[in-house]
Amino acid sequence: MMNWTDLTNDWNAACERAKRRFPNLRDKDMMRVLKDRKGFEAYLAERHQLTINEAHEEVEDFLFTEGLNREFSRTALGK
Repeated sequence: MMNWTDLTNDWNAACERAKRRFPNLRDKDMMRVLKDRKGFEAYLAERHQLTINEAHEEVEDFLFTEGLNREFSRTALGK
């Protein structure tokens, strides 16, 4: 599974994927929450009218799918 640190290692690409999943995120705010998962969850909750717990679950789901995508890419490339 991917963790927050893994995700932020390629923040620009992660931001684009996050904005596809969570369309109310804004570019100008994304750098503010770069290394702060709790801050990102609070920002996500605010922008998408979620509770903090719902935002936390959404981030968990996002990390899970990102991890699956990473593993699939590695497998497809034979790594």
